[in-house]
Amino acid sequence: MSVFSLVSILITLAAVSSYFNDRYIKLPTTIGVMLVALVASLALILISPYNEGLRDEATALVARIDFDQVVLHGMLAFLLFAAAIHVKFDNLSREWLPIALLAVAGTLMSTFIVGTLTWLTLDWMGLGIPFLHALLFGALISPTDPIAVVAIMKSVGVSQQLESQISGESLFNDGLGVVVFLVLLQLSGLDATEGSHMSSPIDAAAIGMLLLKEVGGALLLASVVGYVAYQMLKRVDNYQVEVLLTLALAMGLYALADGLHLSAPIAVVIAGLFVGNHGRLFAMSEKTRDNVDTFWELIDEILNVVLFFLIGLELLILPIERAWLVAGALAIPIVLAARGFCVSIIMGPLGRVTRQSPGAIRILTWGGLRGGISVAMALSLPEGELRNLVLTLTYCVVVFSIMVQGLTMGKVIRLSSRSSAP
Repeated sequence: MSVFSLVSILITLAAVSSYFNDRYIKLPTTIGVMLVALVASLALILISPYNEGLRDEATALVARIDFDQVVLHGMLAFLLFAAAIHVKFDNLSREWLPIALLAVAGTLMSTFIVGTLTWLTLDWMGLGIPFLHALLFGALISPTDPIAVVAIMKSVGVSQQLESQISGESLFNDGLGVVVFLVLLQLSGLDATEGSHMSSPIDAAAIGMLLLKEVGGALLLASVVGYVAYQMLKRVDNYQVEVLLTLALAMGLYALADGLHLSAPIAVVIAGLFVGNHGRLFAMSEKTRDNVDTFWELIDEILNVVLFFLIGLELLILPIERAWLVAGALAIPIVLAARGFCVSIIMGPLGRVTRQSPGAIRILTWGGLRGGISVAMALSLPEGELRNLVLTLTYCVVVFSIMVQGLTMGKVIRLSSRSSAP
């Protein structure tokens, strides 16, 4: 099957699922599409004893999709740029301290807490894995993904402050989470690209330099490339050309940063923020701004529908082991507890210094959804028992996060705001 045929089938199925959800289920689009895919996958699994050929064909189709490559080296460039270009820099600057603490300190603390508790839990269940491998799970599950909840937050009238905090945190902790994951992957000896499965000694100075190179280099590269793109946008007044330039910036910068072994997600976010704010004000006409906004909103909506549909289909190739499913169920409260602790220890002291939105800790905890990036990183691990176990844990947390947390987010926001009112 050609790539075009595969993409055509995927887009068609995602579009039909989106229509079915909009016509009958009426859930938020991404959540509804994922539910349709999950139900379809589960139905194929249940009928497989009676019609193995149908499930085999569907499984073969899903197996042809290299999920981690599609997400980490494809969709992520567009999704992050589309999110960043619509974020107001003024809102981020007002909330820079909680965003920075949540994205950096929160992600690192969550990685260690989730990794440690998972390591202890798996050891108690007789599924023990090395500590560094447990930290890998902590790193890939810690980045938050607010895609499914942003629309709900707006519909229930959540404060601009909380919206800025959640969206700002997710923009930056995605990039940091990928960097931490790659560092731990190298330390654990599971870096398949290196062709070696020998663990590396933990050198704090080397790790610090690697993080500095990945993050600092990405910031520098994004500043240079973003400025060049800004100057090009400023010298033309043709919205077709300017839309094409923003598309080239997102794709070209991500590919360049990836090739230079810098944090491509962070680079794209910085460039998107620069173009979406400074570029929008000083390099685009009103007509161009409208067309750029429409283009990236469509890209964002289409890719999100496809991404969440893919997450639902991944159930077909998920290794089913009862003990792993139990471990996945136990991982859900572990991840939630770690999220709650990190948010509390950061936002609690801040609330005594600056005014925070009512119920901020509860809303930020419950609104820290996990998504396709976590699944993609789990699938990027070398094939084997470890990957199957980590993938099961990740999938259980992601599905619960989107289907339960995402669908109840509006109620949590309303209850939190009401209970915090004087």
